[in-house]
Amino acid sequence: MRRIEFYKTKAGDCPVQEYLDNLIMKQAEKVYWVLKLIQELEIVPTEYLKKLTGTDDIYEVRIQQGNNIFRLLGFFDGNSLIILNHAFTKKTRKTPKKEIDLAEQRKRDYHERKDK
Repeated sequence: MRRIEFYKTKAGDCPVQEYLDNLIMKQAEKVYWVLKLIQELEIVPTEYLKKLTGTDDIYEVRIQQGNNIFRLLGFFDGNSLIILNHAFTKKTRKTPKKEIDLAEQRKRDYHERKDK
């Protein structure tokens, strides 16, 4: 079973939780349903979790609720811990580079602070 944690900045802010707190109830319920699925399924369909090619091992949690498309980005810390560090509403077909860059920067920050 996988565990999911949300990244916290050095100042203690939690960008993913802040994003989720701004969703309406139905959207948040769908996000948490997908996160539970990722935690419980041994093999997660790429419809819900996919490694982004050309990145520093960044994974994308994929959620669609009605016409809304939500993405949570993060990475594995070990084999069973997923750290989600960025969330956004997807408006284009391809995941924007600036969103991936932010997730990669937060991954580096996480590991730098963890290793100290």
